[in-house]
Amino acid sequence: MYSLERQQRINLSQQELWAFIATPVNLNLLTPPNLQFKFLSELPETMSDGLLLLYEVGIVPFGRWRWLTEIKHIRPGISFVDEQRLGPYRFWYHYHEIVALPDGHSLMLDRVCYQLPFGTLGALLHRLMIRRMLEQIFDYRAAKMRELFP
Repeated sequence: MYSLERQQRINLSQQELWAFIATPVNLNLLTPPNLQFKFLSELPETMSDGLLLLYEVGIVPFGRWRWLTEIKHIRPGISFVDEQRLGPYRFWYHYHEIVALPDGHSLMLDRVCYQLPFGTLGALLHRLMIRRMLEQIFDYRAAKMRELFP
């Protein structure tokens, strides 16, 4: 099992940041263009417990993958989890949390626990490219959040 953790100060209140991340269509804004992210399911205006989101991503050199995510464990304004039900990982559990800061801004926390398929080959691919690819995706997301909310 692997993990990746990130935190970022965002110049929005906890409520404003929640409104942004609780809107599924905004995931498109935070995904690097090279992943060719495309929603395949209809999107509600806001997420809810049990929401299933189906989308497709392109992962070079592995081709296009359908990814089914379930939104769960929502604590409105504070946290939620997206968990892969179908996709490229053997296991994917992404915990999102927003912490209100004393100055009125927020700290956005991400903790991803994941496991790759293919045993030893998966471990080798992780070491050679997948870890770096995930870090680049989260780097892009952090830069995009700074751009959107300077």
